[in-house]
Amino acid sequence: MNIHEYQAKALLAEYNIPVPAGSACMSPDDCTAAAKKLGGDLWVVKAQIHAGGRGKAGGVKVASSIEEVSQHAHSIQGMNLISKQTGPQGHIVKRLLVEEAVDIARELYVGMLVDRSRQQIALLASTEGGTEIEEVAAATPEKILTAYAISANSANGFNQNDLTFIAEKLGLSGPTKTQAIELFNTLLQLFIEKDASLVEINPLVITPAGDIIALDAKMNFDDNALYRHPEINDLNDPDEQDPDEIEAAKYDLSYIPLDGNIGCMVNGAGLAMATMDIIKLYGSEPANFLDVGGGATVEKVTNAFQLMLKNPHIKAILVNIFGGIMRCDIIAEGLITAARDIHLSIPLVVRLEGTNAKQGKKLLADSGLSIIAADDMADAAKKAVDAAEGQS
Repeated sequence: MNIHEYQAKALLAEYNIPVPAGSACMSPDDCTAAAKKLGGDLWVVKAQIHAGGRGKAGGVKVASSIEEVSQHAHSIQGMNLISKQTGPQGHIVKRLLVEEAVDIARELYVGMLVDRSRQQIALLASTEGGTEIEEVAAATPEKILTAYAISANSANGFNQNDLTFIAEKLGLSGPTKTQAIELFNTLLQLFIEKDASLVEINPLVITPAGDIIALDAKMNFDDNALYRHPEINDLNDPDEQDPDEIEAAKYDLSYIPLDGNIGCMVNGAGLAMATMDIIKLYGSEPANFLDVGGGATVEKVTNAFQLMLKNPHIKAILVNIFGGIMRCDIIAEGLITAARDIHLSIPLVVRLEGTNAKQGKKLLADSGLSIIAADDMADAAKKAVDAAEGQS
């Protein structure tokens, strides 16, 4: 689960990590009121969406008067902000953040995530603050410094010598170095206690006085741990979610719309990823990621078909099921019933493998429906691509 920048900063503040004074706003009038309350003579108006790259896309503006705050708020709110992280469809800005401006001497990057290959929490730091870390990794990977937590104990997770080394490599010394090391340790505490999957401060700025301030913040959390954190779950913004994804969750389906023309219905996330890859290998593009999980009841299959068919560009559907605990004959019955109930009119390619696959294939063949049977994944992908091209 993702949260907004202002929410992430509130969490940082709970852990005594310095952040700029600011207020979340839902209207330009809220923004001007917030700026007046903050005082000063320089403010920053920031779009609040679940994506980075907002500054380059025109979603972050500096104002030197209350009138400018209002102007910037009017121009940003309601805009369709498009960045590398939003994709070409963009995000409509509904929320804003007004903050006091901060005097900046240097900008650093600090992030924390789980390195699954090492099964450890990793701290990433770089002198290239304000730049997307992916660009730094591609162009100058040597500028990314890494330390790994030696335990999942938030009070004693890092080797402190590693943190000292990173702080010094960042060019920090004296009280600023001490602040940075304390921040690294505190981030680990937050990361573990809140079951985060990503904590990113970009940039982490050093003021001319040598103080450290988190000027921007991004946090993601493990969905599977949200039951432990109702306070995090309450931060979810439904406006930032695709309506179809919200609807899919009601039916216990994992669904993400994509830009292709072949709908995919698969059981298991790994198999779903492999199915999308092989569709691309055969020259087409998947229209969605859709994992029906361990079961494929008639209701689930029907809802899955209806979700996919909302996409006007879909030309064929590929169902790729490996029957383990769920038998293929039961899945086949669900597919047949669902296809009849919704009067499916586009090509349906089905690959069944696993428990009772032979019986399932016979049910499909005897159904009287125009279902295209496939022998394996490659055969299924080729037939789905051919069927979609025939509909174009």
